[in-house]
Amino acid sequence: MEAIDWLDRGDFFYSEGKYAEAILAYDEAIRRDPEYARAWNNKAAALAALGRYDEAIRCSDEAIRLDPDLSWPWNNRGFALRNLGRIDEAIRAYDEALRLDPGSVKVWYNRASALEVLGRAEEAEAAYARARELTLKR
Repeated sequence: MEAIDWLDRGDFFYSEGKYAEAILAYDEAIRRDPEYARAWNNKAAALAALGRYDEAIRCSDEAIRLDPDLSWPWNNRGFALRNLGRIDEAIRAYDEALRLDPGSVKVWYNRASALEVLGRAEEAEAAYARARELTLKR
């Protein structure tokens, strides 16, 4: 099997909520192609789903290093940072994700949620409104 096959297997396990199995599949994809940014990114998401936030940040950073134009690693990095209580850093990560993909509803929601934690209600509401607007356009 090729790296993409292992990525697909990991994505299946992830969609089933089998995050540990997903990580093993993503690890195999990475073993076969260490430069595979999507595998690093998806591994970060699975690690975050298990609460392994520091590891998720490291995998997100590797995905960003490999493909600086990919927005999802920035979102995953922000999610992990938010869950570690590093809210300002999380917002900066979400901002970078939105710079790369301004139409990402999920990132707008994540950014809004982080802003709420900081008590920045007006900014949070504007981000939620942008997410709703983008949702309606789909």
